[in-house]
Amino acid sequence: MNTKRTLLKTVAAAAFASLAMSSAMAADLTGAGATFPYPVYAKWAEGYKAVSGIGMNYQSIGSSGGLKQIRAKTVTFGASDAPVSGDDLDKDGMVQFPAIIGGTVPVLNLDGFKPGELRITGPVLADIYLGTIVKWNDAKLAALNPGKKLPDENITVVHRADGSGTTFNFTDYLASISKVWADKVGKGAAVKWPAASSVGGKGNEGVAANVNRIKGAVGYVEYAYVKKNGMNFMQLQNADGKYVSPDDKTFAAAAAGADWFSVPGMGVSMVNAKGAASWPISTASFILMYKNPVDKAASAEALKFFDWAFKNGKKMADDMDYVSLPDSLTNQIRAKVWSQIQK
Repeated sequence: MNTKRTLLKTVAAAAFASLAMSSAMAADLTGAGATFPYPVYAKWAEGYKAVSGIGMNYQSIGSSGGLKQIRAKTVTFGASDAPVSGDDLDKDGMVQFPAIIGGTVPVLNLDGFKPGELRITGPVLADIYLGTIVKWNDAKLAALNPGKKLPDENITVVHRADGSGTTFNFTDYLASISKVWADKVGKGAAVKWPAASSVGGKGNEGVAANVNRIKGAVGYVEYAYVKKNGMNFMQLQNADGKYVSPDDKTFAAAAAGADWFSVPGMGVSMVNAKGAASWPISTASFILMYKNPVDKAASAEALKFFDWAFKNGKKMADDMDYVSLPDSLTNQIRAKVWSQIQK
C-alpha cells in the first residue's frame, strides 16, 4: 500500500513538474517602456499570438520607466524612443536596435480649423513652449497663416508628465531649431517646462486626453494617437522650407538618409532631416536587451517575436502610419546586433 502511495505521489509530482515546465515554456513575453510604439506593438503581439500561441505583456509606461524595468531585469526587453548612449550600453551589457519609425506631431484644440489647416514653424513652436507666445492670435502665428481668423484665446501648453522618449524627440527638435530653447531648456526625456500655462499628461494617452479636454491647448503626441483620437494637427515647416503633414511617407522621407551604424547603439537622430518631403520630428523607437540575459529562453523568444514582426508586420505598421524598417536594415540588425545576444 505504501509502495503504491509512493508511486502515485511520484507520478503526480512528475506530472506537476511537466505541467510547470510546459507552462513556463509557453509563458508570455514581457516588455516595458515607450508609449510611442505601443499601438503597433499591440497589433504585432496580437498577430504573433495567433501563430505562436505566445502573448506579449507590454507595459506602456514611458521610455524612462522602460529603462528602469530592463535595468532591474524585471522584463525581457525595454523600449525607449530616447536612444541609450554607447557608453551606457557597454556599462549595462546591453544591445540596442530600432524596431519601428514614426513621428511626433504638434496637436491642438481650436474650434473652426480642420486638421492640417494651420501652419507653424519650429522657432514659433519653441516660442509657444517657452511661454513667449501666449495667445493664438499672436502676430507670429498670424503671419504664418494669412487669411485665417485666429482667435484671441489663451494657449495652454500640454507636455508629458513622465520621463518620455517622445519628449526627448520633441525637445531634440526644438533644441535643433531654437538657440533660446537649446540654451534655456535643452533636450531630454524630462525637462523643466518654462511656459506658465504648462499642464502635464502621463503617456501619449494622457497628453492626447488633455489636449482634447482643454480649449486652446497645444501638445505633442505620436501620430498613431492623432489618428486614434481624431485630433487636429498643424502642418510643420521642414529643413527645406516646405510645409508638410505627418504620415508614413513624410516619416519615411526623414528616415531615408539615416546612417544607422554611424552611432554606437544605432541611436541616430532624425530631427530636422533634409528633404522636401521630410517630417521634421521623425524618430525611431528602440529595443534594449541584455547580451547575457538571465532568462536565455525568454530572450530568444523575444528575438523570435521581433523577427516575425520584421517579416510579417509591415502591413500592420503601414496601416497605422508607422514606417517599417527596410529588409536590408533588419538583416544587418540580425547579423550585427542579435548575434551579440547569448542563446
